[in-house]
Amino acid sequence: MRSRWFGLVVAALAAAVSVWAYPLLPATVATHWNLQGTPDGYSGRLWAVAVMPIVIVGLTGLFRVLPNVDPRRENYTKFLDTYWLIANVVLAFAGVAHALIVANGLGYTVQVDRLLPVGIGLLLAFLGNYLTRVEPNWFVGIRTPWTLSSDTVWRRVHRTGAGSGACACPRGYDRSRSRRRDRLHDQERRTGPRRHADAAAGGRWPHPGRGHHRGVGTHGP
Repeated sequence: MRSRWFGLVVAALAAAVSVWAYPLLPATVATHWNLQGTPDGYSGRLWAVAVMPIVIVGLTGLFRVLPNVDPRRENYTKFLDTYWLIANVVLAFAGVAHALIVANGLGYTVQVDRLLPVGIGLLLAFLGNYLTRVEPNWFVGIRTPWTLSSDTVWRRVHRTGAGSGACACPRGYDRSRSRRRDRLHDQERRTGPRRHADAAAGGRWPHPGRGHHRGVGTHGP
């Protein structure tokens, strides 16, 4: 996972998936979802299968350039393995996102409202675990005027940030469960009146505190 060429491998795999899936995809493919997991953005199938491999290649090139243009480039030698580990995890996350978009376009059930919070939580938890190994630089880590102007402040802030990142995965899981619970409550509110109407039509009425029971249907004159 510390290889500088890992991103190109991910991009090649993503491109292979795109070439295989392209003839099977519909003309438009969902590429964006809201917080409730409902698609709210669509793209043509060519753009849907091409954008993420291009992004992954672009990010790979960017990650290779950043250490050479950073004003504090000398610090990268102190955490170069960690730098590439973080970069490759981000690239792998992009590859997984591409696979989910393609799978959804092919008709598979993809619960984005559950997978996305958990995935982001895992990513943040991983990044938090390695934040303390990142030396002061201008591109990776928590970069503010205070952390960039003082190595001591940088290390203190990143120790605190590492603890916050470790809590991100449970929060993401709890958030996905909360969204699912809210969706079930909404469904119950929508189906409640229909259930009572069906009970009335069949002579079955709900009894408070004891659920439904059989009763004698009332008939009008």
